[in-house]
Order: sequence, then structure tokens, then C-alpha cells
Amino acid sequence: MAVVTLDHNGPFLELALQPSVVRRALKIALIVGVILAIINHSDKFLAGSVQSSDLIKILLTFCVPYCVSTYSSVLAIREKSQFTEPQ
Repeated sequence: MAVVTLDHNGPFLELALQPSVVRRALKIALIVGVILAIINHSDKFLAGSVQSSDLIKILLTFCVPYCVSTYSSVLAIREKSQFTEPQ
């Protein structure tokens, strides 16, 4: 059986799509996205006046923490690999 290793200095997208990175980013996006959606759109929720344009904005609210978490994770993976791999 062949051993597959991941180049931690490889392309950003390859690292960003690692299952552990995606799971972590989804968890963070869910938690932070809910908090941000409540802060930014609670008045419309309470008034019952949420429109389709608001739903798009709410979905984008979840994308921001997902992207930040993913970017941070990839940078951390790359930085860690610099200290653990022989040069």
C-alpha cells in the first residue's frame, strides 16, 4: 500500500480543502455567522420583514467567518510545517 503525504507548502486550495480544515471552518462559520446574523438582522427578524435580499446578505454573513477560518488554518499549517520539516 502506498503512503500519500500532503505537501504542507503546496497550493492554497489543496490545503483549504483538507477535511479537517473544512470541518473547523464550518463549525466556526456556524457559530460566528449566527452571532453576526443576530447582531445585523435581528430587527428584521423581530419585525417579520426579512426579504430575499436580506437572506442573501445573511448567507454572505456566514461566508466571512468561513473564509477567515480557512485562511488562518492554511497559514497555520504552512507555518507549522516550516518548523517541523527538515530544511
